[in-house]
Order: sequence, then structure tokens, then C-alpha cells
Amino acid sequence: MPEPSSRARYIFPGFLLFLAAVFLTLGTWQVQRLFWKLDLIERVEARIHADPVPAPSRAEWNTVSAEKDEYRRVGVTGLFLHDKTVLVQAVTERGAGFWVLTPLILADDTAVIVNRGFVPADRRDPAARVASELAAGPVAVTGLLRISEPGGAFLRSNDPAGDRWFSRDVAAIAAAKGIADVAPYFIDADATPNPGGLPIGGLTVVAFRNTHLVYALTWYALAAMSAAAAYFVRRSRLA
Repeated sequence: MPEPSSRARYIFPGFLLFLAAVFLTLGTWQVQRLFWKLDLIERVEARIHADPVPAPSRAEWNTVSAEKDEYRRVGVTGLFLHDKTVLVQAVTERGAGFWVLTPLILADDTAVIVNRGFVPADRRDPAARVASELAAGPVAVTGLLRISEPGGAFLRSNDPAGDRWFSRDVAAIAAAKGIADVAPYFIDADATPNPGGLPIGGLTVVAFRNTHLVYALTWYALAAMSAAAAYFVRRSRLA
């Protein structure tokens, strides 16, 4: 059989080294993402356990972002518009049911949507709960600032016309209920008991998927394997 040309001897090992460089780059990127995620988790933990601060006002709405504001403990005081409440389907540690989202009108006539908590499916009707839950008058709410969830859930779009909701889409809820000057975020109320025990607040799940270390090790292992393969291929062709 004819001997491979000197150029051909380098093509495959060179390609393997190229792959090793690509895998090495991907592994390093995952390490950077790992440290970013750990920093994010640390910052969110600090926000959750910090003393509550006033919720961002209208002048601050344009600066609200998930990176610097989500899960911040905030407080607001206002009047609930119970007749404009929407129910958003939810699955929680207490089972399936609904989040009860009610607009809260603040002193400056702006509004913020408050996720007052969870109710099981058989208690979705306010009449199935206690009348005192709908009592009028100013209320103080403390909870976690959350970023709007536009569109709906996986494979399930919100249906404002049918009043069927699968995500906490602040803008869509405000439009459907005719509420003006609504903050671009909502607040998950804390576990302060409501009259009669419903809705149940304080069920926010704060969890971040963090698989960056596994991915980094995988890419680095592939880089090492590619480099080793390049070495052995090149060595066998020189033998």
C-alpha cells in the first residue's frame, strides 16, 4: 500500500488537536458560568434574608431587572381590588391548585400585582373561603419581588379572554382587568397568615439549577481524550 503523504499524516491529528482546543474553551466557559452562578446564588440568599425595603416606585420601574432585583424582600401598603383577582394554575409542595393574584392600589395611584398565596382547587371560589378574606381597608404586604412571566407555561398559553392563566404575566393580567399604571413586577407575599388560613403565602421556591461543574469536567475530559488521541495517532504514523 502506498505511504500516506507527509501532509496527510498531520490532518487527522491536527483535527483532533483542534477539537481538544474547542473542548478546552467550552470547559473554561463552564467554569466561568459556575462562578457566575455561585455569585448569583449568594446574592439572592442575601436578598431573601435582608430586611424588607420599599418596593420600586414608578420612577424606578425602568431599572428593575431580574439580575439585581428578583427575590428582593420588599414591602408595600395599599388597597386590594378583590374584584380583579385572577387565579393562576400552580403546582406546589401542597399539591395542585391556584395562585391568587390581586392588584394592590398604592398611595400614588399606581398598582402592583400581589401573589397572595396558594389555594387548593376545591377552594378557588372566594365563597368557599372566609368573608373576612375580602375585608376592605389598607393592608401591608411583605414579600419577594418577582419578575413578570409573559406568555404562559410550557405548551400552555394564557387565555385572558377565558380568564385562564398559566403564568403570572403582569402586563396581560393588567390589560385583561383594565388596570393602569401597573408595576412591571409582582410580589410573592410572605407566610403572614391570611384570615381563615387562605391563601397560603410564603411558598416561593428559590432554586437554581447548577450543573456547570459537571459540564466543565465533561468538556475537559473530552479535551484530554482528544489530545491523547492526537498524540497516539501521530505516534503510530511515525512508527
